[in-house]
Amino acid sequence: MTRAETPLDWLAGAPSFPTPDGTPVHASIARWLTDLIGRGDLVPGDRLPREDVFAASLGVSRMTLRQALATLEGKGTLERKTGRLGGTFVREPRIECDLTGMAGFTEQMRRSNLRAGARVVSATTVPSNAKVASALGIQRGTPVHEIVRVRTARREPLAIERSFFPTGPFPDLLDYGLSGSLYGLLTRTYGQRPTSAVEALEPVIARADEAELLQVDQGSALMLITRTAFTTAGLAVEFARDIFRSDRIKIALQTGIT
Repeated sequence: MTRAETPLDWLAGAPSFPTPDGTPVHASIARWLTDLIGRGDLVPGDRLPREDVFAASLGVSRMTLRQALATLEGKGTLERKTGRLGGTFVREPRIECDLTGMAGFTEQMRRSNLRAGARVVSATTVPSNAKVASALGIQRGTPVHEIVRVRTARREPLAIERSFFPTGPFPDLLDYGLSGSLYGLLTRTYGQRPTSAVEALEPVIARADEAELLQVDQGSALMLITRTAFTTAGLAVEFARDIFRSDRIKIALQTGIT
């Protein structure tokens, strides 16, 4: 029995719906549940009551309750599981990755008090295609190191990193351990520290191979970040295509007005 199935003090303290401010009932319920999660009255893994019991306790229709739950499911706050042990559960919050600076995945996880992991899927030297060559400022067909890794936190796969590095400045890159920060490796071993990047974000759908690596359903929504990283001297040291689970990662950017 989960904690949220024991006597529900949080449910006993529910406000009356509709609320006096005139907000639609389903939106008020979603806001109330969000506040409960924010205060820690509901925590990841808690299961909400059955819909019929929950709706009756709130004095609303099941359709209205379903609208509220669907809203929070769409935001990644709740998840619904089917089967004998199914139900509606509070999810782990999305992990924020801030693209404003040059922090890699390892540093991003550290900021969220998580330990990053990396599983190397492949590490080979291949001829560069037109897109990779253009990004790195080399001739098409010039050899590049291609490193594909699944990045994890708490042993959960969160992203697939596919990075290409020019062999000129990094001839023996694949001889080193590749399970840690690659940016740290470039800096420590070769003195080539990435300091800026050009990045683009694009929603994509999980292909079969990506779904298997990320442990999601084929066709799930993912976020693709394409990046070219440069040193202070302007040397392109990496072209990458990183695919993130949109249900577990939240992309953030900081902007200023000039």
